Amino acid sequence: MTTSRSDVVRTRYWIAEDTLIIDLGTRMRVLSSAPKGGGLRTTRYILNHQVPADPVQEEVSGRQGAQSKWEHPARYLRRIAEDLGVDADCVGLMTAVPMKQVVTVRAAQDGIWVECFATVGVTNAVRAGESTRREADQTDGHRAGTINLMLVTNACLAASALVCAVQVATESKTGVLRDHAVPSWTGHPGATGTGTDAVVIACALRGDGPWADYVGTHTTIGSMIGRVVADCITQGLALATAWAATHPR
Repeated sequence: MTTSRSDVVRTRYWIAEDTLIIDLGTRMRVLSSAPKGGGLRTTRYILNHQVPADPVQEEVSGRQGAQSKWEHPARYLRRIAEDLGVDADCVGLMTAVPMKQVVTVRAAQDGIWVECFATVGVTNAVRAGESTRREADQTDGHRAGTINLMLVTNACLAASALVCAVQVATESKTGVLRDHAVPSWTGHPGATGTGTDAVVIACALRGDGPWADYVGTHTTIGSMIGRVVADCITQGLALATAWAATHPR
């Protein structure tokens, strides 16, 4: 048995025009909650695009009634992909986190590897189940923050295993937020994520990688998913804290 842990991922990626571009090298099966290309599909590219912290307010300030491009994030991200020369059928995400804060971690064992890309912002942190109603004194100075997780593996996951991978990634993210006592934007303790989190799981097509019909936390691949996500969130929180210290509201 061999295990490796490295911050150096092998999946090709680069940053251009405030956008993280992940090139999977070939079409892969992807399950995601992304605003563009979400659901279950095949694609070669994943984009994570930086937008203003309060894009709607910034755009329509002084233009009451103007139609906002942010009303159609999928269309907006499609234009971004076309401008970057990326296939328009890509999966696309948005965040206010600067792309210089992208974190990457890789784990490999027994011929299976998992790589994680993440951008971490927690100014929009919330505890699942909290009221969605915002009081006036809570909205002042509030800016969007998002945790975007993008996972890639050479394993071929069954549909149920893809869903399980999302579950494990979410459990790992929430565990780190609790360990670091990240509060909800309402001031209550115990944030479990943010109000705009997104997750992407990309795996090999059938016949192109080791088959896995279950990736729970007791499995090798499930354990790797948990570890790379935890490492990314931990590093991302440190970067977010450092950024917030130099960018006061």
